[in-house]
Amino acid sequence: MAHLLYLVRHGEQVDAEHGVDDGALSPRGVRQAQAIAQRLSGVRFDHAWTSPLERAVETASIMQQRLPAVPFERSSLLLDCIPSGLEHDTPSGFHRFLESVRDEQVEAGAAQMQDAGDQWLRPSRGDVNELLVTHNFVIGWFVREVMQAPAWQWMALNQANCGLTIIRLRSGKPAQLVTHNDLGHLPPEDRTGLAIPQPY
Repeated sequence: MAHLLYLVRHGEQVDAEHGVDDGALSPRGVRQAQAIAQRLSGVRFDHAWTSPLERAVETASIMQQRLPAVPFERSSLLLDCIPSGLEHDTPSGFHRFLESVRDEQVEAGAAQMQDAGDQWLRPSRGDVNELLVTHNFVIGWFVREVMQAPAWQWMALNQANCGLTIIRLRSGKPAQLVTHNDLGHLPPEDRTGLAIPQPY
């Protein structure tokens, strides 16, 4: 029995490097989405979700063309967020970024990721494959949670655009990180989004 959670970061966004909050995919982002769709085309998914932000919805729409059996549902639990704030053990290299984040952003992000963990980080009976198209920090938080790492660790677990992370969930056993940020489906020129930190 295997319950596998497939996590995909959205494709590269137009003008993401200029601080645009949300927008359509760049031409390279479209290629990235097509590549991950091809990579996953042989997997039978039981459920699929996407963040409601445009860059994620467009990625999911492109993937849907190769994965027609299951429609994507939009979930606000997959929105980009800041899952935790500055703590006593946070490495100094992350202080400047976290000092710019408002307390209410952290509170909202922490509550969101608690609910997201309750939603997806639980085993199901039988063989289940679930697909989530979401954001860098959200995936980092899921991985941090599985690894039972310190709260700040999500900032150091960066995911490239359309990178693939897989988590295995089993009843009575700890969750297992099968793969993190696998980019085997992307040529070197299409591997983007690994700046630290980058809330896209």
